[in-house]
Amino acid sequence: MSGHKNSNYQISLPIILCIGLAGGVLLGSSFGTGGGKKSSGKDIQKLREVVGLIESEYVDETDTGPLVEEAIEQMLSKLDPHSVYISASDRQEVNEDLQGNFEGIGIEFSIFHDTLVVVTPLSGGPSEAVGLRSGDKIVKVDDKSIGGVGLTNAQVMKYLKGPKGTEVKIEVLRSSSSSPLSFTIIRDKIPQFSVDASYMIEPEIGYIKVNRFSQTTYQEFHDALTGLKKKGMKKLILDLQGNPGGLMNQAIDMTDDFLPDNQRIVFTRSHGQKYDSEANSTKAGEFEQGDLIVLVNEGSASASEIVAGALQDNDRALIIGRRSYGKGLVQSPFELNDGSQVRLTISRYYTPSGRSIQKPYNNGENYSADISSRYSHGEFFHADSIQFNDSLKYQTVNGRTVYGGGGIMPDYFVPLDTQQFSAYLNKLYVANAIREYTFNFAEDQKSKLTNMGFEKFADEFTVTDAMLNQLVETGKLNKVNPDYADLKKIKPYFRYM
Repeated sequence: MSGHKNSNYQISLPIILCIGLAGGVLLGSSFGTGGGKKSSGKDIQKLREVVGLIESEYVDETDTGPLVEEAIEQMLSKLDPHSVYISASDRQEVNEDLQGNFEGIGIEFSIFHDTLVVVTPLSGGPSEAVGLRSGDKIVKVDDKSIGGVGLTNAQVMKYLKGPKGTEVKIEVLRSSSSSPLSFTIIRDKIPQFSVDASYMIEPEIGYIKVNRFSQTTYQEFHDALTGLKKKGMKKLILDLQGNPGGLMNQAIDMTDDFLPDNQRIVFTRSHGQKYDSEANSTKAGEFEQGDLIVLVNEGSASASEIVAGALQDNDRALIIGRRSYGKGLVQSPFELNDGSQVRLTISRYYTPSGRSIQKPYNNGENYSADISSRYSHGEFFHADSIQFNDSLKYQTVNGRTVYGGGGIMPDYFVPLDTQQFSAYLNKLYVANAIREYTFNFAEDQKSKLTNMGFEKFADEFTVTDAMLNQLVETGKLNKVNPDYADLKKIKPYFRYM
């Protein structure tokens, strides 16, 4: 099940910044796990005494469970920005991005005018199997009406996601049916794909976009890579823009495909050397020859930075874009007795040249505001606005100078393009009007578009003025006032979007 997300760079600066911030919060994966030192008996006794006093002496009846959880959260927040506590109830949802699948009914959905609409049943999923269709409006779940003002993605997820094998009954309205239709769906595992796109840009140039590093990422990437090679690919663009990271082993395996045998990929250093590790490339590289470009930006974090840093330090790839997020801390999960979990930072990772790319985090407020600060002082637009400390200077294999201290700085800087920024377009995105219009148009023209085929569509399809006027009307229905001057000023951009 997948909800609508406004995450395109074209939307607005606040959303751009949120992407970067979210990227830094997703956790990396450690090389291993283990128990920690025993805590000081005096500290544990003090905590027990306080909890005991609250239970026995406090004026009101109080559930101390939430108080203890908050205390744990506060303790971890004093360590670093990425050590976190995950309650037992939140664990499944938090882990889904890293597992590469979730359990539910298998639909991509959107909310139009407080109504849940099926954009498409996911291929091979349980909703497709029972006959749910694009355009169906889900109005009841287990006999409970779900339409109404303020329906949110989170509420939809709560209604429809659930353990594999469990049953959910839904009622839908379908344009071709005069009465509501009922379906009983058995929830199942639904894959989440890491590779968004894989295709040939030109006869010898391939492109692969990777959106996360989950348990299935390397296999998806490897399949895409070998597929493009069969089509004659000799050069590759690997797009890691906005990729928040995830599992370190997946990043290592991906990097290994590009490097010859026994090249350093990443190493970690920890307290007391307990979690010190080093990963080197093997002989089994799928694309060790051929030009390679890696695209990064301020939303590329963690495992994405491992890949970019290793390929840059080994002079294997040209890194293009803007400075990456700067997350070089490694977390490991530690299970607690009640099913909750602590993900504790156990080490730092370093690129082959010895760079720690973790940005400073001594001041928590400054850390969380780092991306917006980069924008404010001009880093998104001018490479020379970034000041590097000479003490953090390192050398690549071929002697090029690179810097540590906060993210991977690209070899070739690409400023953020704001020339086509449109406040009106931004409002249409946020109000979900563009998605609604596009969905309705595709439904109305389904047979024509299907018969056209992709190649003919790409070559011949044009967005007319009449279509733009219909978009304006959809915007009005979503309470977005027209801005005809803005539309006229950058009409080609509106057509492109």
